[in-house]
Amino acid sequence: MILENLVVSVAAYIIPLYVANSSALVFGGGLPLDFNKKLFNRPIFGKGKTIRGTFAGLFFGILAASITSFFIPKEFVGDYLLFGMLLVLGAVIGDVAGSFIKRRFGIAQGQPVLLLDQLDFVLGGFAFTFWIRMPSIAEIAIIMLLTLFVHKASNYIAYKLRMKKVPW
Repeated sequence: MILENLVVSVAAYIIPLYVANSSALVFGGGLPLDFNKKLFNRPIFGKGKTIRGTFAGLFFGILAASITSFFIPKEFVGDYLLFGMLLVLGAVIGDVAGSFIKRRFGIAQGQPVLLLDQLDFVLGGFAFTFWIRMPSIAEIAIIMLLTLFVHKASNYIAYKLRMKKVPW
């Protein structure tokens, strides 16, 4: 029973987070979110964060949260739809914030930063939902470790499919 509850709670977090993050890549492109503006002579977010990708991440993430809400027990969190929507919003903002941080340090788009690149969207999701439900240490550990592996594998697949210029 404890393992089953842990699996359900991890799934309740990762489904909206992963769908939002991957949808931004799959459906992205077009006009950059920062409109190619600069801050202190550096891009604000860079060309990789686009308006279309941002809205795709929000749309498909919220859709995933809506569908997932039918399968998550009320004991997990009272209003899962609200929780899922906040996870999605946090994921998208966390990903954009990660790019903002990288640009401030002069790190070019596509250059890897260990842990920031893999976990920015997860940390954003946690930051937007901790006041509704605080994840356990076990949940945090599983989600972060799983994300490190899934992120690496999915980026490699996206690279092979020519959706990304670099395999990380």
